[in-house]
Amino acid sequence: MAGFSDSHFDDLKQIVRAAADTEIMPRFRTLGREDVETKKSAIDVVTEADTLAEIQITKALQALYPGALVFGEEAHARDTCLTSGLDEVELAFIIDPVDGTLNFVKGLPLFGTLLSVIRYGEPIGGMIYDPVNRAFLMASRGGGARQVSATGHETRLRVAAPAPLKDMSGSMCLMFFPEPHKTRIANQLGRIGPFHGVNCSVYDYWLVATGGAHFCFNLCGQIWDHLAGTLIHSEAGGFNAHFDGSPYNALGEPANVLAAPDQESWELIRREVVGLSA
Repeated sequence: MAGFSDSHFDDLKQIVRAAADTEIMPRFRTLGREDVETKKSAIDVVTEADTLAEIQITKALQALYPGALVFGEEAHARDTCLTSGLDEVELAFIIDPVDGTLNFVKGLPLFGTLLSVIRYGEPIGGMIYDPVNRAFLMASRGGGARQVSATGHETRLRVAAPAPLKDMSGSMCLMFFPEPHKTRIANQLGRIGPFHGVNCSVYDYWLVATGGAHFCFNLCGQIWDHLAGTLIHSEAGGFNAHFDGSPYNALGEPANVLAAPDQESWELIRREVVGLSA
């Protein structure tokens, strides 16, 4: 698969929407305490919605694309070797079935599904699905980014225009940031405009790709948290990279990433809000 066309997206939309309809949304606001498992900490949780939706999406993709590498966050938790050799694989799909699981567990409608398409280590397609509103964001490399509503109406995406620092709005979730970064960044937030802490990569990237916020950044996370969003954001005209300036990709380490309207804004946010310099 040298490129990624609308016909491929049509297939992926059906697969992702079907998993949300059968495994995710029926469990929203119906979970009991016994249905939630803790992984590494009290804010790192998993439910049957995560595991069963991932299984359904994985099986559907494997049937449609025999020979492709397909894995999600929960499969990777069981076998961390799944990410090795991504640069040697002609076609791979990486899934986060329920990004924002903590929101999902608490009954907040701020969660969704992330799906990335990788060719020899390079993202060639990205999809974000909001199952509450049944809307998608999607992009193919070099093909631009678009939003597709529940009724099928399509809108081309464009990031917000650059602005002075005091007028920039941002999206971040400080509770996941390690110290001393957490305290340093918190002390700088008075220098910017409104900021959001939605605890969900789906909505971090939704905001910046649609122009609802100027920037988002994270000091942690995995490739399934960021690959789809960074591709969609860049195809909407934005600039994103690791904090050292290297491009974000499926093979990149560490997992930090900052997204902004353009490189000048990116450098400003990194310096004045994140507190890092080149």
